[in-house]
Amino acid sequence: MAKKKLVVLSGAGISAESGLRTFRDSDGLWEGYQVTEVATPRAWHQNPQLVLDFYNMRRKDVAAAMPNAAHTGLASLENDFDVTIITQNIDDLHERGGSSHVMHLHGEIFKMRSERNESLVKEIRDDISLGDLAEDGFQYRPYIVWFEEPVPMIQEAIKVVNSADIFVVVGTSLVVYPAAGLVNYTQPGIPVFVIDKKIPALSSFPGLQLIEKNATEGVADLMQRLKAMY
Repeated sequence: MAKKKLVVLSGAGISAESGLRTFRDSDGLWEGYQVTEVATPRAWHQNPQLVLDFYNMRRKDVAAAMPNAAHTGLASLENDFDVTIITQNIDDLHERGGSSHVMHLHGEIFKMRSERNESLVKEIRDDISLGDLAEDGFQYRPYIVWFEEPVPMIQEAIKVVNSADIFVVVGTSLVVYPAAGLVNYTQPGIPVFVIDKKIPALSSFPGLQLIEKNATEGVADLMQRLKAMY
């Protein structure tokens, strides 16, 4: 018998428990920067060195972080389900936690791309410097989907969500669009679990189960509920 398709949408809350700061901490800043200073195309054109410095530091932070029990718990669900992770996070903690199928909606910190051609992509573990050029002769920039840029993976993500037998949202405030709208593409009546320490405002629909806990505790709760259901 084929495994049921379990699709997870994960956000910054799952990485926060591994010590990675989120975009939307209470002070409205990210490591002391306004988002507009470091995470928009305009910021890149105005001060590329600042943007590179910022993401070079993020890369070091991610390299030093370790997957937590939420990452490894979701990976263990592959024993019983066909699991796809759709993540808004740019870190690789899902992969290091053991997940086999991970889609990164907003890019990946360990990759860089030509500033002109988004399909010219290369892995990067160290720093990106001004003067590091892609094969088209243009500067390498972080392989990140910045604010004010389209999300290339969103149509593929919609298809995946539409095929889900079970949908799980973990560690996201559901305010960053278009990712936040993915829950609206689930099939009517399937189980939908929302795990967050502060549950966002959601219109109620059949099959919705709210788990108001942090990611590690919430995923443990989810695993127990799924075991009881299937």
